[in-house]
Amino acid sequence: MMATLVLVAAEVVGGVLGRSVALLNDAVHNLSDVPALGISWLAMHWAQRPADSEKTYGYHRAGTLAAFTNAIVLVILSLWLGYEAIGRLRAPVEVIESWMIWTSVAALAVNGGITLALVRGRNDLNLRSILIHNFGDALSNIAIIGGAIAIRLTGAHSIDPLLGLAIGALVLWSSIGILRESSHILLEGRPRELRLEEVARAMLKIAGVQEVHDVHLWSLGGGHHALSLHARVPDMHMDECERILLCIQEKAAKDFQIHHTTVQLERAGLPARSGYVMPEPAKRG
Repeated sequence: MMATLVLVAAEVVGGVLGRSVALLNDAVHNLSDVPALGISWLAMHWAQRPADSEKTYGYHRAGTLAAFTNAIVLVILSLWLGYEAIGRLRAPVEVIESWMIWTSVAALAVNGGITLALVRGRNDLNLRSILIHNFGDALSNIAIIGGAIAIRLTGAHSIDPLLGLAIGALVLWSSIGILRESSHILLEGRPRELRLEEVARAMLKIAGVQEVHDVHLWSLGGGHHALSLHARVPDMHMDECERILLCIQEKAAKDFQIHHTTVQLERAGLPARSGYVMPEPAKRG
């Protein structure tokens, strides 16, 4: 956060003195990383808190909520950057290339270092949102350096606002992807890597399970998934019911990495009160 704040200050000075809208836009873009880093840091600590009587599933979605908030901020910011760049296209301003180049070189060193430090956490949605932020920043720094060299060689000052538009489009594209994925988790959508029918059919392979319906899959965030289902079984002793429950939970954990499974057993032969997940009741030869 401190490195990013110093970088923002340097880019604002370089953008004002160099009269570069691309550099100023990149400074605002980097400034958005400061609250994003703060929110993500707080979310990581919240996610480690155990479940309590208020948050019975724990705080796993704190990181997802942080990613969602960051994405909304970036969508708004990218639209504003695009508007500013279009204004400069209509009335180009002569820029000072040397300020663009050396300020962007320093920015690239900072953003590149942060990006490399976050690569190992790319599987976490919260950390990936920060990784994409800084990777996009590093790319925009490279683009500004190249643009400044092109302006010096050609004298085409419209390159600067064009770079601003490109940076805004990059931010918008990456932010919409994070927004879509985080909102899917917050709305308790099915984990992308799991298939409802596949999970249901796996449960039917357990001895004693004759039918599976009312299956629900959702993500708690941070790679933690949950499953609930109704399973029809024949009349049997409670010990056998316990065995089936344990088998369902073990299969969910082993085959699908689902470690929170809720099962309701129902006696076979009674009509279901909810729609079947399976195309037809399981047939046993």
